Amino acid sequence: MGRLDGKVAVVTGGALGIGAAACRRMAEEGAAVAVTDVKDAEGEALAREISEAGGTARYWHLDVADEGEVERVYREVAEAFGKLNVVVANAGIAGANKPTDEITLEEWQEVMSVNVTGVFLCTKHAIGHLRRAGGGSIINLSSIYGLVSAPDIPPYHASKGAVRLMSKTDALLYATEGIRVNSVHPGYIWTPLVADLGARSGFSEEAFKKELGSRHPVNHVGEPDDIAWAIVYLASDEAKFVTGVELVVDGGYTAR
Repeated sequence: MGRLDGKVAVVTGGALGIGAAACRRMAEEGAAVAVTDVKDAEGEALAREISEAGGTARYWHLDVADEGEVERVYREVAEAFGKLNVVVANAGIAGANKPTDEITLEEWQEVMSVNVTGVFLCTKHAIGHLRRAGGGSIINLSSIYGLVSAPDIPPYHASKGAVRLMSKTDALLYATEGIRVNSVHPGYIWTPLVADLGARSGFSEEAFKKELGSRHPVNHVGEPDDIAWAIVYLASDEAKFVTGVELVVDGGYTAR
């Protein structure tokens, strides 16, 4: 028996990295998974992979900053699978990496539209479906940089702090309806987003990975599955008493 048997989950940014790992692990644990992303080829390939392995998955194109698309995709997922129980708001971008006074308004708004407005829209349009299902779980991906900061990528850090408090507010708003809302705060996880930061750093991949690893007491970066299993837990009934929390999975980064 799987930990998520009978549940239907939507994962945004599900084609690669943490999102893809979450889709795989949730499907393995019995959930029907809607893989959503703007990377259509990768998302469709992942849905096929999960289906061929015996799981249940379909792909939908979804730009989380487009309210019409969010509403439509959620509706189609609920129609296809019969309901919606879990939303994993994972889609996110890093954005401009320069001092605040050099960031353009367009660069700021680009990050906020995906990382903050996207989470808002994913929650807004999930609530009705979760109510009809008798409750459910919303899992918002924040970051260690939703808890602490660093002298780089200001829009990203601001966006992840926003996700942290949005999650707490919504946890309080919907707790009596059986809808749990939590945020997950990864340390550095080796994903395409982090690999891209490395490519822009001027260091070799090996050197960049080693430097990032040294920032964590465990002395290495994390893997997407490290976060995927945290997501499985929050999606499951094992976490029925857990709402409004920051689940930190960071190799000790924020313990300093």
